Amino acid sequence: MDAFSDKLNTLVDEIASDGYSIVDHFLSREEIDSILELDDFKNSLLHFKKAGIGDTINKQINEGIRGDYIQWIDRATAPHPLRNYLSKLEGLISAVNQGLFLSLKDYEVHLTNYPPGSYYRRHLDQFKKDDHRKLSVICYLNKNWKVEEGGQLRIYHPDGERDVLPLAGRLVCFRSDLLEHEVLPASRPRMSLTGWMLDQYTDLKHL
Repeated sequence: MDAFSDKLNTLVDEIASDGYSIVDHFLSREEIDSILELDDFKNSLLHFKKAGIGDTINKQINEGIRGDYIQWIDRATAPHPLRNYLSKLEGLISAVNQGLFLSLKDYEVHLTNYPPGSYYRRHLDQFKKDDHRKLSVICYLNKNWKVEEGGQLRIYHPDGERDVLPLAGRLVCFRSDLLEHEVLPASRPRMSLTGWMLDQYTDLKHL
């Protein structure tokens, strides 16, 4: 069994027992660099759109709740560095379906940039009228991140809060329907690949 398979097996076990898992070095330094070198990420505040809240029908912009900028990934046109990451997500789906029997069928991912000082208030990733998001998956792209720079993902677990630093290559996966969470403000731009694993096929019209 290779190192990547070991990471996936550990993730499945931790999701089963705790509802979340943190996997370091999900992406290598080289893989992270190749993603950050993409034109869209280098000029993300020019290319990305202000994120809203709610599903595609009821979405609204509310800067008092979240302040990030996003760009959905279209798998048909994604550049190679992103296709490499998406391939790893497909492996994750396969491992989760074998170990947790969630019947995952698809996923959706966007590039994310939180400008300095922005945040996302406490929330749950499942919509009230749409429960198809089963697992939330975030992979961070922030090199040389320091504790004093903030930007933690705060997970509200029944056993207590867990703060997770957005370290480059770190993957966080958690139950979308069970664990509320928030993004704390940071003193520098905070970048990630943010997505969800679904029990239905995605509607690509929003990409």
